[in-house]
Amino acid sequence: MAEKDRGNFTSHLSGSSPVVQILWNVFLLSTGSIVCAVAVNGILVPQHFLSAGFTGISLIIHYLVPTVSVGVIYFLINIPLFLAGWSMVGRRFFFYSIVGMALYSLALTLIKVDISIDNKILSALLAGIINGTGSGLILRSYGSSGGTDILAVILHKIMSLRLGSTALALNCVILVAASILISLEGALYTLVFLYVSIYFMDLVIVGFSKRKAVMIISDHWEKISQEILKKDRRGVTIIEGSGGYRGEGKQIIYSIIALQDLPQLKKLISEIDPHAFVVIMDTLEVMGARIGNQPHW
Repeated sequence: MAEKDRGNFTSHLSGSSPVVQILWNVFLLSTGSIVCAVAVNGILVPQHFLSAGFTGISLIIHYLVPTVSVGVIYFLINIPLFLAGWSMVGRRFFFYSIVGMALYSLALTLIKVDISIDNKILSALLAGIINGTGSGLILRSYGSSGGTDILAVILHKIMSLRLGSTALALNCVILVAASILISLEGALYTLVFLYVSIYFMDLVIVGFSKRKAVMIISDHWEKISQEILKKDRRGVTIIEGSGGYRGEGKQIIYSIIALQDLPQLKKLISEIDPHAFVVIMDTLEVMGARIGNQPHW
């Protein structure tokens, strides 16, 4: 997570000066922190919901000790985490995460809004949209807002735990705490918030660079592959296959394309061979300089 290159999201800045790159990353961290703070202080706190990760832990402590702000709690519980992670996390990721953690703590402390919605389910949905967008902006930078991201790297280095397992376990604990401290109904609203938040975070991070894997079986495979290479300027791979019934040799075209190019490709195939067999599949992650959309942490 912390060691990988940041991929396509900041590739347009790769040739820029270090100052421009620093300003861009600070902008992403600042904007994302402000947006997340709006969701926390504007909806979660008034509705008495919880959140994921260390923000959720901070909210639990805040509900038990209301005189201490969420931002101060978040900052304090991150200090030992950063001290422990100093030797285990990549330096660039570490320093940007310190900046992100400080900005997020400051935003949680200073931003006081109230997005009043009487309907709790609508509140959970709106909070998820806002928080997911803010989290996505933060994770498009070279750092994070601290908390679970740093903890996940530490546990991965010490115990070889999967990065996602740490977040899943921590969120399960938070949901159990929500059912005890708030109510089962409150835990379910928190679950809705978490689901929507993760969806929109993923949308911000990779949604606009979504890739599709396409497999095409056609007697006109040569012409289709040539048109893809010529018009779409996409790479194609020809896979040798055979029909299961007659045993006839078949050539399978395999290609990775951007989501926005899919309608054009389907039209092209239909014009050349209306009877072509086409399979279109989602991709979780694609690595490669030309077509890759892998995250960069």
